[in-house]
Amino acid sequence: MIPRFKKVQKSTDSHFTKEQFLEEHNRLSPASFRATISLLSRFKIEKPLLFKNDYWSVDKLRRPFIDWFSSLGLGKKDESKDK
Repeated sequence: MIPRFKKVQKSTDSHFTKEQFLEEHNRLSPASFRATISLLSRFKIEKPLLFKNDYWSVDKLRRPFIDWFSSLGLGKKDESKDK
C-alpha cells in the first residue's frame, strides 16, 4: 500500500493583518526570503495599486512581494533589517 501524504492547508483567508501575513509568509519561505514589518511597510508604499484596503491576502500579495523582494539589492535588504 502506498502511503498518503497529508495535504498542506492552503490559506484562503483574504483578511490577514500585516502581522499575520508576515507570520504566514515567513512560515512558507526559506531563510533567505524572510520578511520584516519594515520590509512589508516599504512594499506597501512602493506598490500601492496592489492594496485596496489594509488587508494582506497571502494568495494575492505573496508572489508580488517575493518578486519585489528578490529585485532588491543586498544593501537595500540589509538597510531594511536594521530599521
